[in-house]
Amino acid sequence: MTLDNNTNYIVSGIERSGTSMLMQIIHNSGAPMSYDHDTRPPDKNNPKGYFELEGGKIINKLMDGSFPIEDFKGKFIKITAYGMKFLPKGSYKVIYSERNIDEILDSMEKMAKIKDENREKTRKIFIKLNNMTRTLISGREDIDVLFASYNDILNNPEENIKAIYDFLDDPELDLDKMIGTVDKSLHRNIR
Repeated sequence: MTLDNNTNYIVSGIERSGTSMLMQIIHNSGAPMSYDHDTRPPDKNNPKGYFELEGGKIINKLMDGSFPIEDFKGKFIKITAYGMKFLPKGSYKVIYSERNIDEILDSMEKMAKIKDENREKTRKIFIKLNNMTRTLISGREDIDVLFASYNDILNNPEENIKAIYDFLDDPELDLDKMIGTVDKSLHRNIR
């Protein structure tokens, strides 16, 4: 199947917000995707994989204008929230993942195997980043965005994944496989 070759398709969100789960859902839909299989393989934090380009290290290239975004038209890629402010003008469809902020922080601490001694400060920084990114991508005329709640997808996959399916507006996508992707056992940092 093919997506619109004049459009860049992006999954975004703060780290640990559910972007990998969204990429898994889209992968199982049959939609074209670009990610590196080897730079960041699955691990205990993301047992189904990260689905990232260059190990997720493309923000610096977006910042200096050297990331070849035009080479990825018609395919999904993942760009974390901070990178969205460096997107050049274009035509984009973005699925932006959001998750309970305390679950994000719990997941980050677990992944890093450290306790954040400045958690409240970190919390405020990530809330500010999320709000800034939401405002930015909502205000750009060249970005069509769907905000997707990680928590809502887990609690009601049928309804929330159908919203993603409808947003992509392609009858060739496999909705049943998309819905079947959700594995509630991987939601380990519940608040």
